[in-house]
Amino acid sequence: MTVVGVDKDPTQLTMTFTSEFDVSVDRVWLLWADPRQLERWWGPPSFPSTVVDHDLVPGGRVSYFMTGTEGEKYHGWWQVISVEPPQRLEFEDGFSDDDGEPDYSLGTTVSTILLGASADGGTTMTIKSAFPSAEVMEQMLAMGAEEGLVESLGQIDAIFAEGD
Repeated sequence: MTVVGVDKDPTQLTMTFTSEFDVSVDRVWLLWADPRQLERWWGPPSFPSTVVDHDLVPGGRVSYFMTGTEGEKYHGWWQVISVEPPQRLEFEDGFSDDDGEPDYSLGTTVSTILLGASADGGTTMTIKSAFPSAEVMEQMLAMGAEEGLVESLGQIDAIFAEGD
């Protein structure tokens, strides 16, 4: 499994996932930079995603939806804060309605992705989500955010196994 650690810090209002891969930093970066690759793992296997817009530049927007087992669609968006290929990406992450309009009622998070070379020559990826309040953090955890991202990240090795 690719996830080697999950750290929930309620005092700092953060949740951090650490994953390791046996491929280069540049290759892992493509998981974020290529919308077709992103939609292959961004979402648990039972809720596959479809990327609608993918403008991975500061101020850009990424919009997507996940499709549930009964065909229901759950929409989301990222507002890109910063991009430093292939090491760093930061974005605000939230839910949206069926028309893609942000729905702030569930709160948003700020996600920071860091990629770096690991000791064994592969790549370590950390995904740190910062929550605006303890209530939003608790709500996201109750909705299955931790389990969902662990399942999502668990799909990445199969993508790498297929080759570039």
